[in-house]
Amino acid sequence: MNIIVCIKQVPNTTNVQIDHETGRLKRDGVESIINPFDEYALEEGIRLKERTNGKVTVITMGPPQAESALREAISKGADEAVLVSDRAFGGADTLATSYALSLAIKSVGDYDVILCGKQASDGDTAQVGPGIAEMLNISHVAYVKKIESIDAKSIKVERMMEDGYDLIESPIPVLMTVVKEINTPRVASLKGKMTAKKAIIKTLDAVAISADTKRTGLNGSPTQVMKIFTPLQRIGGEKFVGKAQEIASALVKRLSDIGIV
Repeated sequence: MNIIVCIKQVPNTTNVQIDHETGRLKRDGVESIINPFDEYALEEGIRLKERTNGKVTVITMGPPQAESALREAISKGADEAVLVSDRAFGGADTLATSYALSLAIKSVGDYDVILCGKQASDGDTAQVGPGIAEMLNISHVAYVKKIESIDAKSIKVERMMEDGYDLIESPIPVLMTVVKEINTPRVASLKGKMTAKKAIIKTLDAVAISADTKRTGLNGSPTQVMKIFTPLQRIGGEKFVGKAQEIASALVKRLSDIGIV
């Protein structure tokens, strides 16, 4: 079984900084990590590999330094890694990102299962996974919390809902976005780290995946992030103390003073 896991390198959420002049995230000099939700997708991909005697290929789109995230994925059990990188992909929104990744997946070869984290910590849109599935014209299941069974033709999964879960059967190939309840990600072994250090990372640019540059990067992005900012910190509210009648009277007077009543 051929399993593809899409991951994203994101700024460490404990060290996010914003450039107040540009209104964008500072990425230079900031520690980058694999998107936390993608860690669960990677782990599930490796478990499927072990369950089906399959193969795991990890794909990410980003600048050259995103290669470190791919090596980390290999250290945990992925077999191959592909970096989709080109200046033509810069500034891509979720639509342009889904387009480029779908072409990269096609160029890799046959696939049975594609796994993604449910969303990225730096964007929180949860749109790229479904977007890839649409562009590949394959089935998609979101919020997967457990894989019940799988064979060469179909897969049965539990989809997390607010009041329980849905049991869904889907034909293969299928793309699934997973939630953190699905597993506990493993830690890389020393042998895995040594393997990752020597691994050859394949790089694909726009030409290699036959991308239409009118549909990539800023050119292919109908939505653009104009500014990111830190919300103003809320100041403390007023507190009324006393008996119920006294508090009610004081509250009415205060609301009247500020013109609300």
